[in-house]
Amino acid sequence: MSDALDRLLVEIRACRACEACLPLGPRPVLSAGADARLMVVGQAPGRKVHESGIPWDDASGRRLREWMGIDSDTFYDPRRVAIVPMGFCYPGRAASGDAPPRPECRSLWHPRLMPLLPNIGLTLLIGQYAQAHFLGARRKRSLTDTVRSWQDYLPTHLPLPHPSPRNVGWFKANPWFEGEVLPTLRGRVAALVADDGAPADVCRSGFSRDR
Repeated sequence: MSDALDRLLVEIRACRACEACLPLGPRPVLSAGADARLMVVGQAPGRKVHESGIPWDDASGRRLREWMGIDSDTFYDPRRVAIVPMGFCYPGRAASGDAPPRPECRSLWHPRLMPLLPNIGLTLLIGQYAQAHFLGARRKRSLTDTVRSWQDYLPTHLPLPHPSPRNVGWFKANPWFEGEVLPTLRGRVAALVADDGAPADVCRSGFSRDR
C-alpha cells in the first residue's frame, strides 16, 4: 500500500486539472504516509504556503500546532500526520480572504487517496468546507454550532474553526472552545502521534524538520 500511495502522490503533485483557473498556477501541497493515524483536512493552501510548498507554513499553522500540542517535527512527519486539504492548490483571492478551494481535488483525488490511508483514527475538520464534505447532513446550521457539537462526531472526526488570525474575534467570543475542545484535541492527538521509535521518514515528507 505504501508504494501505491507514493505513486498516487506523484500523480497528484503533477496535476494540472484546473490550471486555467489558478492565478498563480498549480502547485499541489499535501503530505501523507500509509501509517499516519491522524489526518488534518483544511481548506486550501494560502499564498505563503503556495510559495513555500509546505502545508500550514504560516501563522494559521503555528496556531494549529499549538492547539494540537505538537511541534513541527511531529506535524510534518507523514508516518504520524496526513495533511490533506480540500483543495491542493492556492485558489486565489475572493472579495474577503482567499477563494474557496477548487472542487476538482475532492472528486479527482480524494476518492483514490482516502483508501490508501487505512490507519487514520481521527480526522480534524478545519473550516466549513471540510466539515460540509465529511459530515454532510450531520453538520449543524453554522460552523459555530458544528464545533460546539464536537462530541457528536467523535471518535472519528473533530470539527474545528480555522486557526487564522482573522478569526481572533471568534476565539474571544467562544471561550468554551479553548476550555472544552482543546484539552480533548491535545489528548487525542498525543495518543495518536506517539513515537514508535522508528526513524522519521524525512525524504517522503519533503519538508524541512526544523521549521
